[in-house]
Amino acid sequence: MKKLSQKQLDKLWGEDGPYSEADLSIQTRILDDRVSRVFINVEAKINPFTFELVKKHRDKFKDSPMIQQLLDHSEYRGQSMGYVSCAFEDEFVDNKVMERANKHLGYTKRIIILMHEFVMDYLGISKTPKV
Repeated sequence: MKKLSQKQLDKLWGEDGPYSEADLSIQTRILDDRVSRVFINVEAKINPFTFELVKKHRDKFKDSPMIQQLLDHSEYRGQSMGYVSCAFEDEFVDNKVMERANKHLGYTKRIIILMHEFVMDYLGISKTPKV
């Protein structure tokens, strides 16, 4: 593994490699004394080291429009939240919305894994064995 400073290690979030999150959440909006609407959200939270390294080498991801969009539309929310990007948001009106949200969650997970694989290769971290 390449030697990293403590600050760089902290930006990875993980103990031995990159850690990020793909979140699916249900947001209940309350207006006055009632529930007005319910939304389903999918967000990516990318650790700062991964995001910044991938952005620095974004030309290697020119064939991935999803990674390009994530790089262009993420917002830095500090060390603890990293780079956050909304991958999906829609009002929950029927189960089809949840199906679409789950599809976007799958895309988000795959994109994060691709980004992590790049970081792991760059740093010389061995990949987790597949079972």
